[in-house]
Amino acid sequence: MNGFVRQFVDYCQYQVRSAPYWRTGMGIYLAGDSLLHVSSPTECTGFAATHTGWIELRVVIRDSEPVQIPSGWDAVSELTLWCPRGVLSVHSMMGSTADEFAALSVPPGLLRVRAHARNRIDESTRTAADPPEQHELVVWPVTEETGPATLRTDGTRPAWAPQRDKAAEYAMLDVIRPYDAHEERDPELPRVTVVRRLPTPTPSLAGRLPVGDREVHLTRTGEHTLEWRWVAAGAALPDDRAGVVRIDGRTLRHEGVIGRHAVMLGLIWDHLLTKAPDAPPVWEPVLQARAAEERERAERTRRLRAQQEASAWGGSAPTERLRVLSGHAQALARLDRRLLDRLAALPADRQRTVAVWAARRALRVAGLDQVDWIAAALEAVEAGGPLPAGLTGESSGAASRRVLFDPGMPHTTVTLPGGPPNFSQQALAFPALLVLSSADPLAAAVDAVYTTAMAHGADGYAAFLADVPLDDD
Repeated sequence: MNGFVRQFVDYCQYQVRSAPYWRTGMGIYLAGDSLLHVSSPTECTGFAATHTGWIELRVVIRDSEPVQIPSGWDAVSELTLWCPRGVLSVHSMMGSTADEFAALSVPPGLLRVRAHARNRIDESTRTAADPPEQHELVVWPVTEETGPATLRTDGTRPAWAPQRDKAAEYAMLDVIRPYDAHEERDPELPRVTVVRRLPTPTPSLAGRLPVGDREVHLTRTGEHTLEWRWVAAGAALPDDRAGVVRIDGRTLRHEGVIGRHAVMLGLIWDHLLTKAPDAPPVWEPVLQARAAEERERAERTRRLRAQQEASAWGGSAPTERLRVLSGHAQALARLDRRLLDRLAALPADRQRTVAVWAARRALRVAGLDQVDWIAAALEAVEAGGPLPAGLTGESSGAASRRVLFDPGMPHTTVTLPGGPPNFSQQALAFPALLVLSSADPLAAAVDAVYTTAMAHGADGYAAFLADVPLDDD
């Protein structure tokens, strides 16, 4: 077979990929011709006459461009791919590949891919006597992206006109997109050049090119040179280095381009050089629509979070002062939001008084006010002193264990509001004393009131909350 290998095709298509990751490419019939279509920076689509079945294909890897196009081929087209890691593969549209084409070693960087095809005979007219359909891919490294080119056509497929606008739309969205999570970042490789033929000898290029929340500044730096620079207030820049655009007669050269952007920037230039001077770039309506959708989505999310927060806080959003308190503040809000707000409005000395009052009520309902060392600690605080050292910091853990496990302690249970029965009343009540060590009087008041409410259980918490002494009662 002279190096040809059987390759399966689906829907008259096969894919050439030059990167290990898969990405969603642009649609067919946007950029290319009847033999090769640009799909993404790292993928192109080859077209066969065979709809579903086998063709013969071979790949030839060269160091440089062939001197001439060999005879014997009916159709010849070429385009450029970006190959960051030096691996090329050929697949059917559904993903199958011959072992020989699964991982071809090629030079990393820009590659020129030239497709030769012959015997592209439609299946409706093909006979057993016809020669097999054959394709050949010739690949060599380049430093310039010169765009898709038709070198020879066989006229076997309907003619179609490239859709530069749709191709440029995809291209710009691809250039500004960040790396996907499944993509490895490309290695550092030399920058490349995008080359295009100018439709007019003196195009008007200088100015600002809108790209959603970014801009490209094209600033004239000489009679035949401009600077291409990405600018954005907050969005990530596709490239933080400026490029140089040179006009040489009827040729435009965009130098200093990141390799993964080269193919797409070529499609962007195809659009910029042919659109009406005053027309907005084709991608702008798409990016504006995306931005509007993102704003609407962000607003919906904000409203939902506000509703959820308000519900979690008893019906309305908390103040920042309440938000920074412990989880007991939110829990108390769900029991009695008005009481929480009134506590927060009290002066600091009244908040401290309420905290001590609540601690006394907690110890009383749990019978802990009859325990000598606990009663003495509470009396010290009521007299204006601090909690004993044994009830603060890490020492408080030992005191709590003593309350729970000392057989001399009272042991009673309650049912929590909306919660389980048989919960130790002493375990609920004792923390109301410990929170009096807080330097924040509001935090102490909120924690003590909530803890004491829990110690009163499902049957008594509401009456306790109604008794909390507030100045405006």
